[in-house]
Amino acid sequence: MKILAIPLLAGAVLCCTQSPAQKLEFSDHVKKEFTLSQNAAGSTLAIYNINGSIKVEGYDGDKVILEIDKKITAKSKEVLEEGKNQFKVEFDQKADSIIAYIADPFDSRPTRGRKNWNGPKIEYHFELNFTVKVPYSLNLQVSTVNGGDVTIYNVTGALGVNNVNGAIKVANAKGAAKVSTVNGNVEANFVTLPPGESDFKTLNGDIKITYPSALSADCQFKSFNGKFYTDFPAEPLPARVVKNLETSNSKTVYKLNTETYIRIGKGGPTYKFETFNGNIYLKKQS
Repeated sequence: MKILAIPLLAGAVLCCTQSPAQKLEFSDHVKKEFTLSQNAAGSTLAIYNINGSIKVEGYDGDKVILEIDKKITAKSKEVLEEGKNQFKVEFDQKADSIIAYIADPFDSRPTRGRKNWNGPKIEYHFELNFTVKVPYSLNLQVSTVNGGDVTIYNVTGALGVNNVNGAIKVANAKGAAKVSTVNGNVEANFVTLPPGESDFKTLNGDIKITYPSALSADCQFKSFNGKFYTDFPAEPLPARVVKNLETSNSKTVYKLNTETYIRIGKGGPTYKFETFNGNIYLKKQS
């Protein structure tokens, strides 16, 4: 009986496998400097990003310096050229503010009602990574959505920081803060007690906030799947009753809040901490 040697065709099959098309990329670096029209404490920098990270650092200077690494990717030369020609970042300076935003193919400013967001679908992908230096006491209102974290260092003004798919980290802060993300941790440390109310939220992540040992505030906590930890001496406060519904026959229905309230020190402004899937850590500076 003869034995026939039949060569395997695996190599031939592999050779016929088509590799996925590589994306084409265009990169650019943009640098802008702005001189404030008035003192930094009375001015605000707003950044409305969509894809990419934002890093802001305070310094002992009088200019706002923005550096942006821009990247556009596409599957074809034609679409890449479309992105290069269409995509635009604009800057708007007024007496008390500087705004950096996406102007085309849509307007990323929240006050514009997402103008053109529901227009024709763009086939290219864009990314903006901001690295910014600001005077220490400047106020910030910054946000991004995908593909990057937001980090704020050594800025002592009021902070409004928003993300969706990314973490938020604030270091060496002094001002009141409203900080919110959906998928990511929220972390902040304050070198002095911030004035007024502050609010920290995430849906999927931990909240870790550090305050000076002299903290005196009323704190409100809420977590569905998580616990609250603190090394501050705290006094539990009773659940608060709030008006829920006023009926047509002049009867008022009330409900108890599901939040936990504690008082640290002698009490003071209300600091709110809320997560759904995560723990809350309120720590004392060592």
